[in-house]
Amino acid sequence: MVNGGAHGAWGAGDPGDPRGVRGGRGDLPAMPPAPPAPPMPRQAPSAGPSLGEWLRAPRPEADPGIWRYGHRPRPPEDPDRLGDRQLLGGAALALVCALLVWSLNYNGYIPPLMWPLDWFTPDSWKGVSGDVDAFIAAAYAYYALLAALLAWGFGKIGHWGEIWRRYVRPRLRGPGGPGGPGGPEGAGGGAGRPAAPAAAPPGGPADPALWPQLRAVGEHAAADRLTAEIHGGGMNDVDYVRIDRAWQAVRARYEQLPAFTEAVLDRGAAAFAHPSGDRDLPVRAARHDLLTGQVRLGAASDEERNPYAYRGARLALEPALLSTSMLVVGPSAAGKTSRVVRPVVESLALQALTGRAAVVAVGTAGAGLGPDEAYDVVIRLGDPGCAHDLDLYGGTDDPDEAAAVLAEAMVGDAPGGPAGPGGAGGFGGEADTRRAATALAQLIGPHRAAHGRFPSVPELRELLDGVPVALAALRQACEAAGDGAALRELDARERQSERPGDPGPLLADRIALLDRPAFAGFFGTGRTGGAPRPFAMRDLAHPLRVRIDLPERGHAEASRLLARLLLAQFTACARDRDERSLFACLVLDDAAHTLTPASVRAVQRLRTANAGVVLALRSLDEVPEPLRAAAVGAVGCRVVLSGVSTWDGEVFAQAWGRDWVKTEDVTHNPDFSGGALRRALRGIRALFTGVRATTRSVTVRTVQRERWSASDLAHKVPPGHAVVSLTTVRGEASPPVLARLGE
Repeated sequence: MVNGGAHGAWGAGDPGDPRGVRGGRGDLPAMPPAPPAPPMPRQAPSAGPSLGEWLRAPRPEADPGIWRYGHRPRPPEDPDRLGDRQLLGGAALALVCALLVWSLNYNGYIPPLMWPLDWFTPDSWKGVSGDVDAFIAAAYAYYALLAALLAWGFGKIGHWGEIWRRYVRPRLRGPGGPGGPGGPEGAGGGAGRPAAPAAAPPGGPADPALWPQLRAVGEHAAADRLTAEIHGGGMNDVDYVRIDRAWQAVRARYEQLPAFTEAVLDRGAAAFAHPSGDRDLPVRAARHDLLTGQVRLGAASDEERNPYAYRGARLALEPALLSTSMLVVGPSAAGKTSRVVRPVVESLALQALTGRAAVVAVGTAGAGLGPDEAYDVVIRLGDPGCAHDLDLYGGTDDPDEAAAVLAEAMVGDAPGGPAGPGGAGGFGGEADTRRAATALAQLIGPHRAAHGRFPSVPELRELLDGVPVALAALRQACEAAGDGAALRELDARERQSERPGDPGPLLADRIALLDRPAFAGFFGTGRTGGAPRPFAMRDLAHPLRVRIDLPERGHAEASRLLARLLLAQFTACARDRDERSLFACLVLDDAAHTLTPASVRAVQRLRTANAGVVLALRSLDEVPEPLRAAAVGAVGCRVVLSGVSTWDGEVFAQAWGRDWVKTEDVTHNPDFSGGALRRALRGIRALFTGVRATTRSVTVRTVQRERWSASDLAHKVPPGHAVVSLTTVRGEASPPVLARLGE
């Protein structure tokens, strides 16, 4: 089935199918296999190029993080390049000198310049009786040649050609510049955009708007239908990339070609639509290029601190970079959400509509991660009117896996020491996290064996608290099921609960954070009768768009526990996926107190799983001190916004390392040169001015210095800017670049 090849083989009866997800809380119903073609999304007026022009725009290969749409690489760096003031000043001086020489020669003050005119003109042209007209013509020609020679000579001296190349020629080319304009019509959120770069002439065999790949296999009718959709305005960038992805799947299995052609002829640009029926987002707040999967982040400043290849270029993010995960650090109101997190989430949501990505965005209510209509599933934990639920165990059927993930969320951040939280003396560390996982497995395993599901939050709290009635009921259910292994697990739990330092009390205190009236009805553990099937991280095998709103007000500790739980579930499920063609990403708009030693290691392993996480922090103080350097080193992409502290800057400065730079040391020594008269004059000047005459000496050295020091990061990053470094999954890395966000 072609639709399955394009969207991860969703079946109509798959309980994780998000079709119809905007209905009430319940099992997610299936969409009909061929729904009517949805209308094109309404877009605000835009000055951007048409879809055909957008397709034909150049996208050259570039360094990591450079916006490739319409990008013009900078010429090779010239180490002898003159500064602007020196270049313009020298050119003006050369022009003045040329005019002076011309004037002196014209008025007869430089006779040698006129000798060649006398040498090469016949004597019959000279004198009163000569051919005056011929001599005048020869003189004008000589003057023109002399002017050309003066212009050439002084132009070389004054570097006039460099002025043409640097200032005049770029303006004659028109708008565009480094980074190029925005996406196609409607691709930039309705904002006006510059004109498109020069495109290849339409109608050629390589014109992507004509779908040459379909014509090459003889499917002219399907190609004509799609071409007509492009020229008629019935197709947008999401449609093109989605259909192209379906075509790439067909190329691997040509027996699906008839079904592909039939779908294209029947539905045109709406073929192979996302199961939600959406063909675009209701609004776009950033500029996207779906052909490369990039979203514009900002523009690198054109200054010496930035690497030469990045100066003036637009910066962009894409899955190849996000697969190495990203850490965003900046104080409140610095622009973390609006200028970094929101564009990333929006880009991944668009790519989900093309069948190439799945995204889970986690933040507080009103965090600004996009409207509800931009998502397939919106979970508002603590809101009784919410239509969807969250699986506490991540959708797994393995009790040991469920216990390990739950233990990581509940006690992964527990500090060690003689009196840990919850009364568990000395509790804390990875060894104790394993003990907590064992304790949980000894309870949820028998419960699943007896009841066919994992315990709900209230049931799990009673079991961890050691409520005799709850434990006795579970034992009776296991005996009735005849499960000897479950009974042995319960016996072991009872023995361990009597030992000092048992993790049970701490686990009970932590799970009690979720056993509140505000969360009643949430955290379903599976389908029981008519109960709803909650969303689980394992559903990310499909191109889902999920937003989870955490209850910040009055439930801060519960929100942190849930954020750790979601991170642990995501890293576990992303690594275990069988289908890794979809890029999966978890975005935590507030990752405070979320990272643990185990989660930091898990983030590093996501690179090989075509998955990544985006972690936003107000400060590294929200990460345990022993983990700060490890957390910064675990991610490949780092964004440091203006306003960070020097303590935070120190960690990033160490991560970015040092570079060789040339420095100038200037020394001033007393000037004792000259004779007695000169020394006397210097003494009189020093007497009246109070400044002694000195000589100036300059020493140039090559030394190693930090690319960005802690003080520079704290005090020299302007508002609205950030220092960004990016790394691809292949290991290609960009140095830290100062960029203005949002451009």
